Amino acid sequence: MPPPIRLKDHERDTRLIRSRMLFAALALVFLTLLLMARMYYLQVVQFEHHSTLAENNRIHVQSLPPTRGMIYDRNGLVIADNRASFSLTLTRERAGDWEQVLNSIIEILQLEPESRELFEKRIRQGRRPFEPVPVMFELSEEQIARIAVNQFRLPGVEVAASLVRYYPQKEHFAHSVGYVGRINENELKRLDPVNYSGTHHVGKTGIERFYEEQLHGQVGYEEVETNARGRVLRVLNRVEPVSGQDIYLTLDSRLQEAAELALDGRRGAIVALDPNTGEVLAMVSQPSFDPNPFVTGISFKAYGLLRDSPDQPLFNRVLRGLYPPGSTIKPMMAVAGLDAEVITPASRVFDPGFYKLPNHQHRYRNWNRYGDGWVALDLALARSNDTYFYDLAHKLGVDRIHEYMTRFGFGQRVALDMFEETAGLMPSRDWKRSRYRQPWYPGETLILGIGQGYMQATPLQLAQSTSLMASKGRWMSPHLARSVGGVQPIVDAQMPDDIVLRDKNIWRAVQQGMEDVLHGTRGTARKVGDSALYRIAGKSGTAQVVAIKQGERYNRDKVQERHRDHALFIAYAPAEKPAITVAVMVENGESGSGVAAPVAKQVLDAWLLNEEGELKSEYVTADSQLRAGGKR
Repeated sequence: MPPPIRLKDHERDTRLIRSRMLFAALALVFLTLLLMARMYYLQVVQFEHHSTLAENNRIHVQSLPPTRGMIYDRNGLVIADNRASFSLTLTRERAGDWEQVLNSIIEILQLEPESRELFEKRIRQGRRPFEPVPVMFELSEEQIARIAVNQFRLPGVEVAASLVRYYPQKEHFAHSVGYVGRINENELKRLDPVNYSGTHHVGKTGIERFYEEQLHGQVGYEEVETNARGRVLRVLNRVEPVSGQDIYLTLDSRLQEAAELALDGRRGAIVALDPNTGEVLAMVSQPSFDPNPFVTGISFKAYGLLRDSPDQPLFNRVLRGLYPPGSTIKPMMAVAGLDAEVITPASRVFDPGFYKLPNHQHRYRNWNRYGDGWVALDLALARSNDTYFYDLAHKLGVDRIHEYMTRFGFGQRVALDMFEETAGLMPSRDWKRSRYRQPWYPGETLILGIGQGYMQATPLQLAQSTSLMASKGRWMSPHLARSVGGVQPIVDAQMPDDIVLRDKNIWRAVQQGMEDVLHGTRGTARKVGDSALYRIAGKSGTAQVVAIKQGERYNRDKVQERHRDHALFIAYAPAEKPAITVAVMVENGESGSGVAAPVAKQVLDAWLLNEEGELKSEYVTADSQLRAGGKR
């Protein structure tokens, strides 16, 4: 029997449909209320927050880097300038696949493949988010046009106009003024992130580094409205940056050029100081280099040539070159001996051509193997007699030599505003015990007395010690900045005490001996002194590069050129009223009086003589008038 047919319950279906419709209506009302509540929360409760986010998407704050201060010589000649240049920048956050963008740049500008490596290195260097990074400088008009035509292929890439550091004098002031270069990761951590926002260069060496804070200035900013692609639509607000301060140096470009010409392409260094103020008038280290490629990034090949050159053009010989001072320290040794009362100006020593310590057979040679006979202080200085100063060093002892030479600036930094200066070496008993774990031997004292052995000095230290001789012990530390922002710079450095002797006549006694070097009948540099229109006080020196065995003679033909003796000369003039001090070092020049002294004379002439070759009126003395009259 078939099952009964179930009849449709219309009332039940109606109730089910109504319940479903009610549930759907309630759900719709609930969702509507939820949406309205969310809209209220977003648009009313968090209005300020989201309006700020929207505004930040539309408005950006861009840094305005300040214009770097200019650098001039003492006469107003521009040494460090800012030159307008177009650079190619890339903002990595806006570029998307920035590596592919770099490939497109290489293709569009038809650059060498190695350029990509350099660009990538610049992009990967430490930087701040959303900061455009210059990848290429000094774009040509054709390159700018190529970028403009292909702009759609280069997201995040822009051509920006900027001021780039430029050194019109090129290699002439590279070692004193220094140069700026791209900020590296270590410098990025050290520098003020706000003030250096938008700045890509910082002082690396020289004046550029020492006075970085003053040269840099204060950053500005501007608020700009941008579109979705990051293009600037308009400027809403602008705060101008404060330019860096201009610096006038103590250097004189004409004297600098004269000093370079005097070296005549030889390796060496020249320093000229004003003994009355400490101003550095000339500072030459040869060979030199052009600093301009370092500003925008020097190529690996070009840097390798500079770095690997045997002539070391990157090496600052004035501040970092360490050389035995040789006989140039004999005037300071004489001052020490007279002040310590171990000798008098009349004290004599017999010179047979060598010196021997008591109870020792070793002979310490005089440069004149035949000897000078009985020698007093004035002749010892004029002839640069080694035997006299061996005896003086033995009487003084290493402790007193160290004390007096330190007072003359040896073994310490003497400059006020030169980061790269090295302290040199003024040896002592304690130094040798610490360095070699050995005692100090008497023979080492003798060698120290003629500026050989362990002692090492920079050309700047030689110039400063000569200034102390010229000023009779008055300390005026060498410095390169004459004014910063129109005012004299105040450098936080403690200046050493003046050298005060027991008798002021000691200075004059030694100064007379230095004058006899050039104007005495037996002076080692008499030929140079005879040609001068003014009186010069000086001292020659020859520093050994390689030692010579006992009993052997120096034979230049058997010594490699770079192993030959260094030639040194120190001088100040006019002797009656010193206005300039000069220290000259010619690497492997062999003869202080024959090579270095004429170089010093050319520098002195460039400062003291006018264009007609006559002594400038402010330097004329009774003696110079007499000498000029005799030459006529």
